[in-house]
Amino acid sequence: MKKKVISALLCATMVLGSVCSVFASESETEAATEAATEAAEEAGTEAAEETTGGSSAEGQKIALVGKSAGNAFFEVAAASFQETVEAEGGTVEVVYPETATADAQIRVLDNLISQDFDAICIAANDVNALQAKLQEAMDAGIKVSSFDSAPNADSRQVFVNQAGTEQVAQALMDAVYDIAGGEGQWAILSATSQAANQNAWIEAMQSIMESDDKYANLELVEVAYGDDEPQKSTDQTAALVEKYPDLKVICAPTTVGIAAAAKYLQDNGSTCKLTGLGLPSEMIEYTGADDAHSCPYFYLWDMQGLGALSAYTTIALVNGDITGASGETFTAGDLGEYTITDAADGGTEIILGDPLQFNPDNIEEMAELY
Repeated sequence: MKKKVISALLCATMVLGSVCSVFASESETEAATEAATEAAEEAGTEAAEETTGGSSAEGQKIALVGKSAGNAFFEVAAASFQETVEAEGGTVEVVYPETATADAQIRVLDNLISQDFDAICIAANDVNALQAKLQEAMDAGIKVSSFDSAPNADSRQVFVNQAGTEQVAQALMDAVYDIAGGEGQWAILSATSQAANQNAWIEAMQSIMESDDKYANLELVEVAYGDDEPQKSTDQTAALVEKYPDLKVICAPTTVGIAAAAKYLQDNGSTCKLTGLGLPSEMIEYTGADDAHSCPYFYLWDMQGLGALSAYTTIALVNGDITGASGETFTAGDLGEYTITDAADGGTEIILGDPLQFNPDNIEEMAELY
């Protein structure tokens, strides 16, 4: 690009020099001057394009709203989101609600809407309760994206999905089947009862189990909710083990829940095993193939990649490179090109990739990253 700019400027100089050094008619002089001007303008345009780049967030002010404070998964993604936006010239304010509820997020949104943000990216605590407030933000000209947990289709322009719902559900369902030996009782320890991502995975798991005879001998006895709070998740784990003495597996599709459950089961020498979605750094001491460990293996995804992709998506919305419509494509920095697709809820989404399995063979290495 720099060579093109220099060449254009040189051409402009040569044209002007020719006008001064040769005899020419007035019309020829005007033509030469116009050519020089056009060349210089073209060079200036290319130089500006080179400076800003397609993903520039120069001057953008973006708010990132989490579900609750203390969620290690979100904090990793949030740090990556912030780093990506700031590297592109924008600023990010990361905001947490007082509690992991829709009402608390509504209060956060109410405050943000009045502060002239260009965009809000949110991990929703409720699929429907935020609709009116997020629509108010969009009506005010604020771009709305989401990741981790989506509000309903009318409450966002696009959702950045860490992994396809069906892929996550299938991975977790197969893990339950494998760890339980193909039969027996199992339970789910979720976050909040309104968390859109949790509910989508749970519903997909139930659908897989009901539609395939492979899982006929597995019995889902209960879906419990720890509200993404360590103590409540611990209490719910204890209650499940006490209530169902023959419980073989707990599946916790939440990083807070799985860490709490892993500690309780291992500290108490429970025969019930665990799988779900967790952070390797929080699960390393509980992950192993022997009876001394509570979790044989579990899953998650690239949290840093999720944060970065969400940042690039939000920047592209503000720049007008995308609107959130299905079929649109854009380049997310070094992550490459992504395509917006239809989501199951009637909105649109961008899928980061498949879930990753963490097991005794790779957990030490991965714990250094996450």
